[in-house]
Amino acid sequence: MSDFNADIDAMIGSENSPVYTLSRGQTPLLVSMPHDGTEIPESIAQRMTEHALRRPDTDWHVAQLYEFAGALGVSTITPRYSRYVVDLNRSADNNVLYPGADNTDVCPTTCFDNTPIYAANQVPDQSELQARINRYWQPYHNGLAAELTRLRERYGIAVLFDAHSIKSVVPRFFDAELPHFNLGTADGRSCAPELQQWLVAVLTDITDYTHVVNGRFKGGYITRHYGRPDESLHAVQLELAQRSYMNEAYPFHYDDGLAAQIQPVLRRLLSAILDWAA
Repeated sequence: MSDFNADIDAMIGSENSPVYTLSRGQTPLLVSMPHDGTEIPESIAQRMTEHALRRPDTDWHVAQLYEFAGALGVSTITPRYSRYVVDLNRSADNNVLYPGADNTDVCPTTCFDNTPIYAANQVPDQSELQARINRYWQPYHNGLAAELTRLRERYGIAVLFDAHSIKSVVPRFFDAELPHFNLGTADGRSCAPELQQWLVAVLTDITDYTHVVNGRFKGGYITRHYGRPDESLHAVQLELAQRSYMNEAYPFHYDDGLAAQIQPVLRRLLSAILDWAA
């Protein structure tokens, strides 16, 4: 191991941090699952509405869905805390992702259905928002950036696959039913054109599921910030419609049968990235 890699590994430290879990692989690919976390500190939870405490906007079971990634030698990073604590896929300065559309904040105050997250007069103030960014947001991004740096130094290239899921119908953000697979590359700016073509070829070959590229979801902050193809850093986001693998109604059960059908497609996508990056 080079001195550089030893330094990076030391900086990352344990695979388990207070706010995220990082599993380091042996390939150039890192899968990030920034909305998989479900924990809410009691000091925050006691101020939230009963509806929000159900965590309806979680990317439910994404880590379970991608549990095969380790066998491919892929690195993974998952957060411990809910997006209601802090949204890891928004910029710390709250820059708008989609101008002219409805957007959510780095510390959201409403659920996707526009109901309040907090009880009356319990919305966090600016001081608390900054404290959450410092405590939860920044460490995750430090770990994410360090792992991408390690991978690029070791393999000459790094690819970030940002894995998400969402309810199939969310009128606040999009009309009608979402396609099963929603691939985002910031309109082609976050990865090499050839990588996008490889992934689209996989999705086009799958007739049982629908897909769109750079539709309503073009990639959030993580994809846009870390995707720098000119620097051998490539990023793509996949927003998966939750009807593909789970029951979208509370209590949001994982459906083993549905998941078993879609996991081979997800494996093909990750394998295509590895083949492209080889």
